[in-house]
Amino acid sequence: MSVRRFALLAICVALTACDKINQKNYSQLKAGMAKGEVEQLLGDPSECAGAAGFTSCTWGDQERFISVQFAGDKVVMFSGKGLK
Repeated sequence: MSVRRFALLAICVALTACDKINQKNYSQLKAGMAKGEVEQLLGDPSECAGAAGFTSCTWGDQERFISVQFAGDKVVMFSGKGLK
């Protein structure tokens, strides 16, 4: 695969991931959802961190994101910024 094709593919993947960070998908989040359901809706998180059975994952970047907090495997809280 040429460098040009690889770069184009990488850009397409990045844009597709960003398209999932929107108000429509945010409104589908519910307390009690399993982490797998959230990942199916939003894709792979940009980052996750946690301790003692709690995890916080973020999808997006500093300007536009959805942040979800999990207790075990279940959503307990979520927030978003810059969603359209």
